[in-house]
Amino acid sequence: MAWKIAEHLSLFDVVLASDAERNLSADRKRDLLVEHYGEHGFDYVGNSHDDLQVWAVARQAYVVNPESGVERLARKQGNVEQVIHSNPSGLKDWLKALRLHQWMKNTLIFVPLLAGHQITNPLLFWHGVLAFLLFGLCASSVYLLNDLLDLADDRHHHFKRNRPFAAGRLSIKSGLVAAPILLIAAFVGAAVFLSWAFMLVLLAYYILTLAYSLSLKRMMAVDVIALAMLYTSRIIAGTAAFSMALTFWILAFSMFMFLSLALVKRYAELRDAREKGRTEKARGRGYYPNDLEMISSLGASSGYLSVMVLALYIHDQTTSELYANPQVIWLACPLLLLWITRIWMMTHRGQMHEDPVVFAIRDRFSLVVGVMFCLVFWVAA
Repeated sequence: MAWKIAEHLSLFDVVLASDAERNLSADRKRDLLVEHYGEHGFDYVGNSHDDLQVWAVARQAYVVNPESGVERLARKQGNVEQVIHSNPSGLKDWLKALRLHQWMKNTLIFVPLLAGHQITNPLLFWHGVLAFLLFGLCASSVYLLNDLLDLADDRHHHFKRNRPFAAGRLSIKSGLVAAPILLIAAFVGAAVFLSWAFMLVLLAYYILTLAYSLSLKRMMAVDVIALAMLYTSRIIAGTAAFSMALTFWILAFSMFMFLSLALVKRYAELRDAREKGRTEKARGRGYYPNDLEMISSLGASSGYLSVMVLALYIHDQTTSELYANPQVIWLACPLLLLWITRIWMMTHRGQMHEDPVVFAIRDRFSLVVGVMFCLVFWVAA
């Protein structure tokens, strides 16, 4: 690796590096440098406890992003010229890496509670809050792992290269430690405080997310179906947390709706690539910029199919039993049509720059439509 870097940069006179025969660390590195340049005949840049032996015989010491306690020990030797902290990490970087804003997707856990008219049940509501938090911990664990696996691709992306791990503000080591801790906390909490059914759904979500991160996201069509399933799994997790029955209508509606939103994400990425004049396959994806028209067709039709499912739900026998005025639910159909059409028009115009579910929760128009949508069901009840 050292030779490859030297060859790429073409600015080093000599390369001294570890190889299969010797490991240049601590005293071996110190002795080799003294052999080449003499004691106090060189400056040395380092960051670890092993480097303390080298700094002891260096002319000047430069300490860069030191390990814990290294800076204090290096300064005791009296030849520290400069201490450099590049891209220091902080709470803001961790919050960004954990993607707490993505936790808003976990509000889908409460959908079964709303659909079953049980939102005022205090016990079930607090089960939902706990499920929300545990799902968030599991999701953040996956986000950390995904960022570590995607470092190479993210560093070539105009937006993702600013993520904490890709930008170097958080160390790979810290990510490898934090990811399993969050995951263990999520599963222990699920086993202790909620049902085994919820824990199994959480496990299925984790396995699917892991499969998506490792390979599925690079497979055309499979990736968006997997994303739709990941969204839907939150609703399934809600039914498990509340010990409620999972209905055909919720599953059918959510799969079509979330498939449409998953295709929104892909369309936004490919549109940006086409705007930059690219024609090759998107890095880490299974699509070409020329697939835009097909993706928009599939996405819009999938969204409209979710409206059809809603319309069919109105005439179901169970709906008549749940609602006093089920015909009022028809008013929800044009609201949903309006929202889906607007989402796709904004995406087509290049105005969709984030996850569409997160966008919907932040967008004022979407929130107004959402409140009106809920009011329709409230009046129907």
